[in-house]
Amino acid sequence: MGLPGADLAGKIALVTGGSKGIGYGMARALAEVGVHVVVASRNLAEGQAVAAELAGLGTRAGARRADVTSKAEVEAMVASVVEEYGRIDILVNNAGMNIRKPLLDLAEEEWDQVLNTNLKGLFLVGQAVGRVMTRQRRGKIINIASVAGVKGRPLLGAYCASKGAVIQLTRVMALEWVKDNVHVNAIAPSYIETPMTADFIKEKGEELLRRIPMGRFGTFADLAGAVIYLSSEASDFITGQTIFVDGGSTAS
Repeated sequence: MGLPGADLAGKIALVTGGSKGIGYGMARALAEVGVHVVVASRNLAEGQAVAAELAGLGTRAGARRADVTSKAEVEAMVASVVEEYGRIDILVNNAGMNIRKPLLDLAEEEWDQVLNTNLKGLFLVGQAVGRVMTRQRRGKIINIASVAGVKGRPLLGAYCASKGAVIQLTRVMALEWVKDNVHVNAIAPSYIETPMTADFIKEKGEELLRRIPMGRFGTFADLAGAVIYLSSEASDFITGQTIFVDGGSTAS
């Protein structure tokens, strides 16, 4: 075992929600250490554009369209990746969304939309890839949670509930699949600077920074170390854990 990432060249990774935001950042981080990355997105054109960018780094890259809330689409996507690449070594289970509303104003359909994407979708993708990895008797699954999974936030009721459940589901996946050498962990970011969060950070920046002891927002580079570490042999004795990439916000 060398440095984290040294053993990853030639591995096959599937990154859901990989066409934008932190999914894009983690897909690029893996490609930069030689991982062949398949980007999954509801928008195939966006996924293909990212795949072309990643291929420019000298690795093999592809794109798949899938709605993670659809079991049929998820299973077809996973089967397609296995058919083309032969296996899946790494899953970054990232696809997610949020609706900011007070609980008293949150419609049932909006609650379902957030939970179906963030929790059901993560379960469906994890289940489909878990079947592949347990047959292979090896694999790394990284579920994307959030500091909101352990800290309550006004206007984020559905999101907080979904991400708290992701942390628990990560533990159960880890316990059930550890006998087959499949390691399942989670990354829980705080606010990460992305094009998707730019307007919100601009509007609420000073208030948000007061919650982060390091006094700054996270970047793609801050997530890269965690995703490479959890994908590599360096984390082979770690499963069922959640790494908080949050500038210290959950320490207070």
